[in-house]
Amino acid sequence: MSVYAEERRADRAADAEQRRIDRAAADERRAERVRVADERAARLREQEHAERDRVRRARAAARAMRRSARGEALTAGNVYRKGTLALVTASALGSLPAQVLHFVAISPTLLPLPLAIEGAAWVMAAGVAYADERGLPVWVRWLLRSLVVGAAGFAAAINYAYGTHLPGLSAADAQTAGVGLAAVTLLGPLLFEVRQWVTTLSVKSGSAEDKARHRHDRKRRRQHRSIALVADRLVSAAPFGELSFEDAFARAWEIETGTDEPGMTPKLHKRAARSVAALAAAQRPAEPAQPRVGGWLRRRRPITLPAIESVDTSSNRSTADLGESAPRPAVLPAPVVVDVVKAIEPPRVRAVAAAESVRPRRATGRVPDAARSKRPVRTADQLLNEARSVTADWLAADLTAEAIRKALHTSPAKARVLRDTLRAERSTAPAEAA
Repeated sequence: MSVYAEERRADRAADAEQRRIDRAAADERRAERVRVADERAARLREQEHAERDRVRRARAAARAMRRSARGEALTAGNVYRKGTLALVTASALGSLPAQVLHFVAISPTLLPLPLAIEGAAWVMAAGVAYADERGLPVWVRWLLRSLVVGAAGFAAAINYAYGTHLPGLSAADAQTAGVGLAAVTLLGPLLFEVRQWVTTLSVKSGSAEDKARHRHDRKRRRQHRSIALVADRLVSAAPFGELSFEDAFARAWEIETGTDEPGMTPKLHKRAARSVAALAAAQRPAEPAQPRVGGWLRRRRPITLPAIESVDTSSNRSTADLGESAPRPAVLPAPVVVDVVKAIEPPRVRAVAAAESVRPRRATGRVPDAARSKRPVRTADQLLNEARSVTADWLAADLTAEAIRKALHTSPAKARVLRDTLRAERSTAPAEAA
């Protein structure tokens, strides 16, 4: 019995454990289903919110487009163009019936005549617009305008005659009707032509940048006519659209002047080299003036002292006074020129070497500039001549400021000046030879 009871207890325990496991699994499945349902509901809510946002943004964009379209439609240009077309249509509707009634009253077979007259005026007006768009010659536009004026004037005369002969009107009313019909007939082509003028002028005016570019092109062609002519020839020689005018102008500048920098010429290079040399000379420190001793005496003229007469001369003079013959006097020496400055200046004292002393010599400090021996200063012409002789067999690529400075033992500023001058001379040599 005890074994059976233990087995029953074990079976019940196992059943209880299985039921617990089943309940736990069922709870997990139920929780999974709830989680999946919640996630799906969340996704649906997010999709709904996204759809609402998309619809809201689309509506806002549509409203903005409508506002923009209304703003563009209500601009001054659109109002003017559309308003002009509306007035032109009203003018045609006002003038055409009177012409039709006038010609039909004469004969029904003349019905196409008013349509041809009115249509000729509007077709010629459209031809003027087409000529402006295509940039045709001016005489074509004025020929079309003259045809417009002729057709519109003929139609206006017919309408005036028809308005003045309307039955049942007083003389004043008939005159008003005739003038009104004639004015309406002429008003349509006139408004259309004015609209075309305004459109053409607005297209030609362009932006400020286009105007500035046009002025620059005209000035460049006026000031550099020969180079612009060469550039035009280069553009015409190249395939269509392959070479722009700017590239052709840069190439023509190099051909004409020998330099690849637009605006620079050999004369300007020489002027720049001279300016750099003048600036370097002006920036060079001035040498201290040396004191001049007896300067006021050196400016005075030397004094010529008369020669001292000899004893023979006095004796000859005395014998001449006595009337006696005397031997021929000897040639007198030339006058002696005495330099007063040398006579006044004290004699120079020769420097005597100091005696050797047992006491060591003390440091005297920095030697003053006046006591230093001055190095010979070469002028700009001397430096240029020396640079020409040194760099005669140099290549153009070797003409650098550092190489010239080391070869001539000069300052970097002067070396740069010499480099620019030599390069300018070598760039102008082929042009002068050609």
